[in-house]
Amino acid sequence: MEGNGLEKASYIFGTIHITCDATIDDGVKKALDQTSQVVLEIDMDDPEMMTKMMGGMYMKDGKKISDLVTEDELTTIDAMLTKEAGMPLKMVETMKPFFIISMLYPKMLDCPMQSFEQELIKIAQEQNEEILGLETIEDQLQVFEDIPYEDQVADLLRTAKDNLAYDKVTFAKMLELYKNEDINGMLDMMDDENNVSVAKHQDKLLHNRNKNWISKIGEYAKDQPTFFGVGAGHLAGDSGVINLLKEAGYKVTAVKN
Repeated sequence: MEGNGLEKASYIFGTIHITCDATIDDGVKKALDQTSQVVLEIDMDDPEMMTKMMGGMYMKDGKKISDLVTEDELTTIDAMLTKEAGMPLKMVETMKPFFIISMLYPKMLDCPMQSFEQELIKIAQEQNEEILGLETIEDQLQVFEDIPYEDQVADLLRTAKDNLAYDKVTFAKMLELYKNEDINGMLDMMDDENNVSVAKHQDKLLHNRNKNWISKIGEYAKDQPTFFGVGAGHLAGDSGVINLLKEAGYKVTAVKN
């Protein structure tokens, strides 16, 4: 990322939040060496992050999962959670369905779960660099307040009905696309109508957030050369970060290892 008043280049790296192999390759390490701060979607070394996240994980107005599904559907969800997470639904019945699904992510992989964000944080700390965010944890949590609970619970029910089978196939496909650096393919996957929360609400999950990030990316990059790490699904398409930065006057070119 260059031009438009920037004295030095900044770099944008597309992450995948959950993966089998979060090894940082030499090209990415070089970009980290050439920058002096790391900016992720949120400031992940904020000591209050977990406390804030816990507060935003629960449905408002005393809602429970049982308010959103039939008795038979409730039984299906309870059976799946007991089997896959080792806990009955009663323990998490007031959580937003999205966060119940996210608890199951490690089960959707056929490997121990790793995180690019954690690896980037580790390198930033080794280099004594600041870790900052493009949005607050409150901003991110609001997304799952804006997506109707009914749509979230539809995804939870789909996950429960086939005991994670669909999710495992989908995760494997997403990881393969990421490995092949196919950000357009990753974006196309978000149109899958089986995943209601994503397919129906890309404006809330992607487009609105992307637009909000552009001025912040510019401010950070003008201040000092910056390494940005955001989900790869945010990069592609007309409303993706790459195109929006170009429209804002920046020169964005792919870095080949």
